[in-house]
Amino acid sequence: MDRLLSVNQVAELLGTTARFPRRLIEERRITFVKVGRHVRIPESAVTAFVMANTVEPMTLRPLALRRAA
Repeated sequence: MDRLLSVNQVAELLGTTARFPRRLIEERRITFVKVGRHVRIPESAVTAFVMANTVEPMTLRPLALRRAA
């Protein structure tokens, strides 16, 4: 069973305000669970969200191979 996090816990984990995870929930961009009137986000959903939105650095070509404009 995955640990369920509150909106504030997710915000702290991501280093944002609570508004950001709430917006993710509203836009259905992250998996969430409703427990009565409470909203909880599985820890694996936060990890998956971060992995899906991670941008890998570009590998630049050496300066000698670049073309001048």
